[in-house]
Amino acid sequence: MTQRHFISLCLLPLAIFTLAFLAIPLGRLILASGESEAGWGIYLQILQTPRYLSTLGQTVVVSLAVTVAALAISTTAGLYLVRNHFPGRNVLLSILTLPLAFPGVVVGFMIILLGGRQGLVNQLLPGYWVFAYSIIGLFLGYLYFSIPRVLLTVMAAAEKIDPALEEAARTLGASPGRIVTDVLLPALAPALIAAGAIAFATAMGAFGTAFTLATDIDVLPMVIYTEFTLSANIAMASALSVVLGLVTWAMLLIARSFSGGAVAAGG
Repeated sequence: MTQRHFISLCLLPLAIFTLAFLAIPLGRLILASGESEAGWGIYLQILQTPRYLSTLGQTVVVSLAVTVAALAISTTAGLYLVRNHFPGRNVLLSILTLPLAFPGVVVGFMIILLGGRQGLVNQLLPGYWVFAYSIIGLFLGYLYFSIPRVLLTVMAAAEKIDPALEEAARTLGASPGRIVTDVLLPALAPALIAAGAIAFATAMGAFGTAFTLATDIDVLPMVIYTEFTLSANIAMASALSVVLGLVTWAMLLIARSFSGGAVAAGG
């Protein structure tokens, strides 16, 4: 057996998986979106329906806000944890990455325990801080879910930065702020773009957290769910799924072009 045949044989399971569980279901999803009375005009119908447009815009805005906040928090924490070793560091890191062990429903439940009608905050400030079921609660739930993903990516990239670069900049009289903006952030830029894309894609498609918290607002995963289960509108659910996939794919493509590396979504 030649090396070429051996490699082809090793790739066969991946090819079968890609065809059976990715290509065929995706093709069926696209075909299903055109099986309503409107046909392929269903996509124009989405653009002409205020509810769908509002939901899409709201989903994108929340996802972008979560991405920016997760990048800001995780970059600061990641750089500090990489550059400093102190007692309890590993415990703190394990706590920060704990959300990776929770499904979205559990994250949503935790937000309810914090900001729901019987939540801790409302018990301390009765009648003023019931935010769990609003866009604020959804934002916090998505952020809680996104921070560990961004944090681990940033820390992995920060560990590869040569400390001598910072020392050289410091020797030349650069202030701490200039070191961050001129040395650290440019070196971290590809990782930040990739991590931001992961956070955005995760927030766009997150269902469990939205299912638990999205009482007063609509986000695209919840609308897809209701169209499919409550209205039995398979074509519209499929079309909205395609739109959600296209928006997320476009963001990942843009991130990949800027980062110059592989970008994948998780969660």
